[in-house]
Amino acid sequence: MPTDLTIRTYDTPGHLGRQMVLDPRSLAYRRPYDGQPLRPTAWEPRIPVLNQQNLLAQGIRTAQAYGLDQDVDALSSCTGNAGTALLSILLSPEQAYAASLNLTNAADAEHYAIGLYADATACDEWSDSSWPTQDVGSSGLGVAKALRNRGLIDQYGHATTAEELCALLQTGPVLMGLPWHAAFSSPDASGFVDADPDWADSPVEGGHEVCITALDDVAHRDGRLDLDHTVIRFVNSWGTGWGEYGSGRLHLSTYQRLRDEIDLIQPRIDSRSA
Repeated sequence: MPTDLTIRTYDTPGHLGRQMVLDPRSLAYRRPYDGQPLRPTAWEPRIPVLNQQNLLAQGIRTAQAYGLDQDVDALSSCTGNAGTALLSILLSPEQAYAASLNLTNAADAEHYAIGLYADATACDEWSDSSWPTQDVGSSGLGVAKALRNRGLIDQYGHATTAEELCALLQTGPVLMGLPWHAAFSSPDASGFVDADPDWADSPVEGGHEVCITALDDVAHRDGRLDLDHTVIRFVNSWGTGWGEYGSGRLHLSTYQRLRDEIDLIQPRIDSRSA
């Protein structure tokens, strides 16, 4: 295991679960912004909105599937859920079928996300614990490694600035791990988690992983990206009742404020377009 990892761990209350793990070797796979035009774009998941909570109501029985003594009703599996949403965009329906990812049934897709979460915890070499033994959460790096180990992606790249994030979104969805402030749990009617101007003063509930699916608005000012008016949209994993039918939005100025605690990873299937 690399000895120079940056690790920030959070509590895992069941609706969150992302742990921040930064590997300096990832910077070699950073995709710098080269000045290309940045335009609004959207990538729509092919699966229903997932829900890592209320598993029993969805008919998801983890005891039988994972050899547990009893079922659990929520898991800190946001990395697996975000990775599954992203995968549903990358894979064609035929590829998804071959990978055993059901694109039409929410419960089946959630089962898939839980399995991916289990793999991600096993890939988190910085931790001695893993699901299903312990619900310890995982990292964006862990789920990216799990996707590659399954042969579902060719590679994954990283972004470290707002401009690089917008550039990645021109080519596909992006996984984002971030500290989740309490205010983010109550988005406005349009799904903006940072609508409350005092969101930064609300406590951090834990770490969370989401799949950024769209660059909704791009604004420039004095020849530079206007972070206050540039908006990204992400799909969450708390069911359709949260946000705007399960999706949220935030301004890139919020990303900039949290940048040191955020990681951005883009899994890719480059061979499909070759």
